[in-house]
Amino acid sequence: MRGNERCNEPRGLSSRGLSNGIGACHAVRHGRADSPRLFVDAIMVSRYYSFGRYLRQRFGCRVHKVTLHAGFTCPNRDGAAGWGGCTFCNNAGFSPNVRIDPADVRDQLARGITGARRRKAHKVIAYFQAYTNTYGPLDRLRALYDEAWHFPEVAGLAIGTRPDCVDPTVIDLVAGYVPRGEVWLEYGLQSAHDSTLAAINRGHDYQCFVDAVERTAGRGIRICVHTILGLPGEDREMMIETHRRIAALPIDGIKIHLLHVMRDTIMERQYRQGEVTLLSRPAYVELVADVLEVLPPTVVIQRMHADAPRDLLVAPDWCLDKAGVLDDIRREQVRRDSWQGKALGFPLTATPFAALDPPSSSSVPPVPVERECLL
Repeated sequence: MRGNERCNEPRGLSSRGLSNGIGACHAVRHGRADSPRLFVDAIMVSRYYSFGRYLRQRFGCRVHKVTLHAGFTCPNRDGAAGWGGCTFCNNAGFSPNVRIDPADVRDQLARGITGARRRKAHKVIAYFQAYTNTYGPLDRLRALYDEAWHFPEVAGLAIGTRPDCVDPTVIDLVAGYVPRGEVWLEYGLQSAHDSTLAAINRGHDYQCFVDAVERTAGRGIRICVHTILGLPGEDREMMIETHRRIAALPIDGIKIHLLHVMRDTIMERQYRQGEVTLLSRPAYVELVADVLEVLPPTVVIQRMHADAPRDLLVAPDWCLDKAGVLDDIRREQVRRDSWQGKALGFPLTATPFAALDPPSSSSVPPVPVERECLL
């Protein structure tokens, strides 16, 4: 958001800018972009439905997520569905708050709102991120979620969880917050292939995920799915197939992650023993562009990358260049004239995101992106 814009003042979009931008993309693809400015215009044309764009359209102002750690665990850690957790998981690498003792939710939110204000955000979404945030007694869940609505700046609630931890009573509880504002349930899936889910010790199968989505749909709750590209044993077609299956379900958003290896995980041992091969940067960039093509253009892309703190990351080192990787993905889309939903027959001009984005004001710091907890 530019510095002179206020909440409830959404940006206007110029049809002239839209047509010029798409023309620029066409020229770049066919080698006729002889101007640096023309290439910049091509990159600025949105070719996927970013979470930032969705939030601006939804709220008309700058909105940040505030990540919360409420002290939960996971059923495949405590024996309910297994032991040891997912083979890739060191939650301290995905959720920075895990590296400190869980504090009062209200205190965490207060600090997060202060930080959001410094970055010119007018509203926040309270994001219960670490571990499985519906895995507990109903009374405890209700008390924690109620705390999240204490501040007037809170415009929504996002709850990270697993598909095996949302029985009908939990869905009823979460749906009860819909009249207050934006409500998201974020389901960790990672892969639609049962053999992969077993290999990474998820403790549930794909049908469990489908059942959870069907229970959630129609309740006013927005559904976000987490997937990982590069899981052991999966080839390109398997990864694309996961996203084709997801695209057929009533989901509203997705977070696409890169498989990376962190210290103190089962996967670290497997990697050091040569049992895990990681994607190269070019391969990952091409895969993300492929995946976006099979997703409907109305699905909000909340994330297209993942990394870890340097002291916890084993490999690949290139994932630390988050901004560069995201730029590579956008350039790959321009190079191949690709966009979200293209494989489904949606023309770029008919999507909710194809518009020329105005340059950001240098007076407004960039939106910080939380390290993502792989649920």
